Amino acid sequence: MGVTEAAILGVGVATLDVIQEVARYPQEDDEIRALAQRHARGGNAANTLAILRQLGHRCAWVGTQTDDAAAAFVRADLDRRGIDARYAVVYPGGVTPTSHILLSRARGSRTIVHYRDLPELRAEDFAQVPLDEWDWIHFEGRAPEHTARMIARVRQARPALPISLEIEKPRPGGEQLLLPVRVLILARAYLQAHGVGDDPVPVLCQQRERSGAELVLAPWGERGAYAVAAGEAPLFVPAHRPERVLDTLGAGDVFNAAVIDGVLRGWSSACVLQRATRLAGCKCGQMGLELARRCLETSGDERAA
Repeated sequence: MGVTEAAILGVGVATLDVIQEVARYPQEDDEIRALAQRHARGGNAANTLAILRQLGHRCAWVGTQTDDAAAAFVRADLDRRGIDARYAVVYPGGVTPTSHILLSRARGSRTIVHYRDLPELRAEDFAQVPLDEWDWIHFEGRAPEHTARMIARVRQARPALPISLEIEKPRPGGEQLLLPVRVLILARAYLQAHGVGDDPVPVLCQQRERSGAELVLAPWGERGAYAVAAGEAPLFVPAHRPERVLDTLGAGDVFNAAVIDGVLRGWSSACVLQRATRLAGCKCGQMGLELARRCLETSGDERAA
C-alpha cells in the first residue's frame, strides 16, 4: 500500500513570471501587440509543489528570495496554495528572479527569457532545514556542487528517505548530480545538449546504471515520455494530446509532480509514466496550473497498479 498524503519538501527556485500572450511568435525586429498579459508565480520546484498540493500532499518550499514587491507576490501565491516557505533564505535588497514569457496562441508554445541576480541556495543554508518531518524531498539540479552536498546530507541523515532530482539543463559540474536517488528526471534539453538524438533509451539505461537511481525518466514533449526502472524493460508512453494546445508553460513541472505522486502511491513504473504523461497533456490543454478535476482523477488503469 502506498502513501496518498505525504509531507514533501521542494528545493529550487520560485520566480515571478510575466506572461505575454501573442497571436504568433514574432520574427527578429518585429513589433507586435500582446493579446493579454498576466503575472504568475513560477519556478520548477514551486510549480511541482503547486500540483502536489492539488494531489493532496502537504508541501514546503526552500530556496532563496529577496524582499522586493515581486518577492511579496511570490510568497503570497505560495501562502494561498498552502505551500510552507518558512525555510526560505532571504537576501535583502536583491531582485526577484523574473521570467519574461511569450506564449503563442497559434501553437501554445512558450519562449522564456529569464533574469536572475540572486544567489542560489547553498548547502550551508540547507543544513539548517530539519529533515525529520519529510516523506519525500525533490531537488532541482541547480548549483551542482551545493545540490550534491544537500543530497549527500539527506542520504547520510535519513538513508531511507526518497529523493527525486530533476536535471533540466547542462551546468558546469553537473556530473556531480548523477547520484543514487529514488527518481531521476532528465529533461530533453539536458539530454540533447549531451548529443542524444531521437532515442534517449540507451542513455537512460546508462545513466540509471551510473547513478544508481531506481527510476530514470525523460519527458519528451509532444512525442511522449520514456522511463527505465531497475530490473525492467524500457518504457515509452505517447503524449496525451488535448483537443487544443493552449499553454505548455509548466507542463514538465506537472509531469514531475505526477511522477512523485505515483511513486508515493506505490504504482508500477508503467502506471506512473502513463499518468504523468496524461496530466502533463491535460495541463497543455488549459491555461495556468489550476488543473481541472477531471485531470486530477485517476483512471481505472492507473488505480489497477
